Amino acid sequence: MSALVLVEHDGGRIKSAVAGCVAAARQWADAAGVGVVALLCVSESEGGAAEALGKEAACLKGIDKVLVAKGPAHGTPMAEALANQLVNVVKAQSVTGVFIAATSLGKAVMPRVAVLLDVSPLSEVSRVVGKNVFERLVYAGNVVATVQSDQPVQVATVRSTSFEGLGALPADAPAAPIEAVECVPVFDASRFISKALSVSDRPELQSARVVVSGGRALGSAEQYQSVLLPLAEKLGAALGASRAAVDAGYATNDCQVGQTGKVVAPELYIAVGLSGAIQHLAGMKDSKVIVAINKDPEAPIFQVADYGLVGDLFELVPELTRQL
Repeated sequence: MSALVLVEHDGGRIKSAVAGCVAAARQWADAAGVGVVALLCVSESEGGAAEALGKEAACLKGIDKVLVAKGPAHGTPMAEALANQLVNVVKAQSVTGVFIAATSLGKAVMPRVAVLLDVSPLSEVSRVVGKNVFERLVYAGNVVATVQSDQPVQVATVRSTSFEGLGALPADAPAAPIEAVECVPVFDASRFISKALSVSDRPELQSARVVVSGGRALGSAEQYQSVLLPLAEKLGAALGASRAAVDAGYATNDCQVGQTGKVVAPELYIAVGLSGAIQHLAGMKDSKVIVAINKDPEAPIFQVADYGLVGDLFELVPELTRQL
């Protein structure tokens, strides 16, 4: 028996959220007395990239074996094909726990796996207490629920920012064995048509060490860029935004941080002109150090901030940039 982790990737590198997912699976596996198996799904056209991804997965601490499913069904990551592949592995390998990072793709895969296995899933697991006991965040992270699950197979999405990744194996340590598994047939009911990616020279939001986020108080898309971009460039930071700022057109959807956006946990999070609504806090409260800049001293963001600066952001942020 084993715990199974879905390895999400972009065709060239494993996604950063996988590290936290592996850490959670390892904790559960140790409590259950089983091993941890990683499932990597790749297309036949990926060739050398697929081999490199397999080696990268095999060098992750906490992984006992890597299964590689290569075939046309995985040309583009599709929730239906990945769910079918996971279920096939669960049945063939006597898997008792399935762990998927709570990314956009993971949130689409998890319920499909649960339905096919006829079990009740767990979402947004933030801590593994024991073999069948987990903690998960509810009410936008304001309440921590302790849940006991007696399902024959545990199926869960993992809030990766709540777990410290175990990192890679030392150079002289043996990597986990890699084994090929049969790829599922192509799923015909839905198909991939196209994707449009926003190209930026800024770091990727969910993996950045530093994030600079702006709120509606910035007033316009032009001021969002002119005030925040110089600061972000000084710090090598990713740019984020509140939902209000995104809805107002100041920033693109992929910059949104919060309950309905991306969950981040950088070493430094700078919130500029953000009031700190609970929906936004749910996406960034795990940040190591939080700095808030707001003219309202009663703004909720100051309740979670490590450092607060009260004043006009249009004066303070350019001055901070100059000082840096």
